Amino acid sequence: MVVALLGALAVTALVLAGGTSANSNAEPIKAAWILVGPHKDGGWNQAHNAGRLYVQKQMGAKVITTFKENVPEGPQASQVIDSLVRDGNKIIFADSFGYKAAMVAAAKKYPDVYFEHATGDAVMKNFANYFGASEDTIYLSGLAAGAATKKGVVGYILPFPFAEMIRHANAFTLGVQETHPGAKVKVVYTNAFFDPAKEKKASEGLIAAGADVIGQNVDGTAAGQAAQAAGVPWVGYNSNSRKFAPTSWLTASVYDWGIYYLKRVKAAANGTWKAGSYYGNIKDGFTDIAPFGPKVSAKTKALIAKRKAQLVSGKFYEFQGPLYDQSGKLRVPKGKRMTLPEILSFDWFVKGIEGSPKG
Repeated sequence: MVVALLGALAVTALVLAGGTSANSNAEPIKAAWILVGPHKDGGWNQAHNAGRLYVQKQMGAKVITTFKENVPEGPQASQVIDSLVRDGNKIIFADSFGYKAAMVAAAKKYPDVYFEHATGDAVMKNFANYFGASEDTIYLSGLAAGAATKKGVVGYILPFPFAEMIRHANAFTLGVQETHPGAKVKVVYTNAFFDPAKEKKASEGLIAAGADVIGQNVDGTAAGQAAQAAGVPWVGYNSNSRKFAPTSWLTASVYDWGIYYLKRVKAAANGTWKAGSYYGNIKDGFTDIAPFGPKVSAKTKALIAKRKAQLVSGKFYEFQGPLYDQSGKLRVPKGKRMTLPEILSFDWFVKGIEGSPKG
């Protein structure tokens, strides 16, 4: 699910009309999802599966949905896609960037099937990609983390050193620094999207290194459970995971994949599907901030609400200069706003992050 959406550089929304082929019979359309991890991981994959369930609920007998979980990002993905096509699925979604090669190959092999790739960058006649401006809501979650830290040291767990992860770490750090000026964010990598053991170890290691708040961009909840055990506040990612750390939970950046999935499956069913790139945001309901935990003060909630409204209206943007990198070099002059292509290709960390953007 990583890496910049380079195919979406000038696109903020897909036109969901004007397709090329119609499904005119009365049979329900079959739609399938390929998940890189377990569908009950409490994070990324569970959020995508929730989107699938939303489609099933909204369309009822007009759709048959299925999913395959824990699918490796290699040759096995192609085998899974082949089996899904043989089973009659007419639209297939894949939720991780690593599926790109298999999905592109399948789109060429099966021109009558629609393929949709989360966080991808390819566009073909029967191939689309989709993601969203989670950097905005991650910034909001950073406000909560900054307000919660007493030491001014926050830990942040990333899976890999890709542009998407760098963008998210930068947004989180800028949020932390607004509510706690001068705060440091210590970054560590697990080299896995979902690995509870590594996530727990990373959380414990950051706490031992002085972090008194933990944030994450990995898929599971083990980091939060470790924070709960240590009595340390936690910012999650992807889903409302408060139940895993009821007293440590602050909030999280979350997605409503169902909004997009429903439109796309309906379009595939009625012949209005069209290829393109989608980059959802707060305004269209695709991204949001999760419900707050007990450690978030009324003052912090008010600030987050203010910034959220300003992000929607365009009066505020987290990636506006002056912005400095880790070495103190001015990267974005005062008053200048970074463009979408620029933030989608981030390869440097902002000032205040401890750790390397190269891993």
